[in-house]
Order: sequence, then structure tokens, then C-alpha cells
Amino acid sequence: MTDILIVEDDEAISNLIYVNLKDEGYRCTCAYDGEQGADYIESQNFDLVLLDIMLPKINGYELLEYIKTIKIPVIFITAKCDVNDRIKGLKLGADDYISKPFQIGELSARIEAVLRRYFKVENKLVLDDVIIQTDSRVVLKQGNPVCLTVKEFDLLVELMRNKNISLYRDQLYEKVWKEPFLGETRTLDAHIQRLRKKLQWEDRIKTVFRIGYRLEV
Repeated sequence: MTDILIVEDDEAISNLIYVNLKDEGYRCTCAYDGEQGADYIESQNFDLVLLDIMLPKINGYELLEYIKTIKIPVIFITAKCDVNDRIKGLKLGADDYISKPFQIGELSARIEAVLRRYFKVENKLVLDDVIIQTDSRVVLKQGNPVCLTVKEFDLLVELMRNKNISLYRDQLYEKVWKEPFLGETRTLDAHIQRLRKKLQWEDRIKTVFRIGYRLEV
């Protein structure tokens, strides 16, 4: 599981990020000032740091200089949206920069992009006799190719990366279809049914009442 440290002194924003990233299968830890963030980094291993700039005790620029010595990717999340602040952060070694206010979907996409650059996203997912090659978008069952549509493949990857987690229909739809969920579930439900049939996973992909779906392992 991917471990993310959120260093943000605004508890409401921190909690919003925490809840949404946890729902996407990330394991998150929150620090509310730069000193606490430094303590966590010294004592735990993280795959990515989401870092505010204007922090109590140790600001984000200072903390970034320390983080880069141990080669953990960093995304700045800040209200400082002036181009000079952006340039300064990137020159200091930040891997990306997102300004407040932001959409959670955009943050998730930027996280995935940075993790891919650091090879921290698995290119091979395996469950039972099913192998998914995410880079080549190939699915094998018992060594034989399984023909999936683009959306079926993306949906399968989301389920695989969130094993044993109940995923809400709206979250799944917006993640895979990249558009707002308007309450119509037939498209998503039809894709789930086809995945179950093609992979013979009728007992693996569970329907969670009033929530959505869960890949049970």
C-alpha cells in the first residue's frame, strides 16, 4: 500500500484530503506543522509527501530541503499561487505544485502521475489466476488473454488497487469515466456484470448495498 504524509496546518483541508485519499486506497498520516512533519519523516517511511508552504514552526520550503535529501517525492499544496512562489518551489525540488482551492480529482491525478515517475505504482497486479499488466493494458486469466474494453480495464484496475475496500458508485464512476456522476448507475452496473462474467469473478466482485462494489480477497 502507498503511504502518503499530509503536512497541512488547516485541519479541515487536511481531513478532506485524508478521507478522500483513504477512500482511494492510500494509507495517510497527517501532520499539522513542519516540526511534526519532520518527526514523522524521520521515524516512518513514506512514498509521497503533500506539503503546505505556510506552516507553523518549520515552513514548507525549509522542510522540502530536508525531504529531498532522502529522495521522497513532494507535491506542494498551497494558497501561495504567485508564479514566483511556484518557480521557487519547483527549483527547490518539488515534483509538482497545486494551488488552493483545488479539486480532489485533480489532486489524485497529480499524485498518480508523480508516483508513476518514481515507479511507485505497480505495473503488475495479480489475484488468483488473473494477471493485469497496467503498462501494456493486458489481462491474462490462466495464461490466456481476456478481451476487455477500455472502461472495463480501468474499472478492474480500480477494484484491484482497492481490494477489500467498499467503493462508492459515484467515486468509481467519476474515477473511470472522468465525468460527474449524475445518479445513473446502469452504465457502471453493466460494466461490473461484464467483468464478473469475463473473469468468472461472480463471487469476487461483491455488491455492497446502498454503497457500490468491493473486490473481496
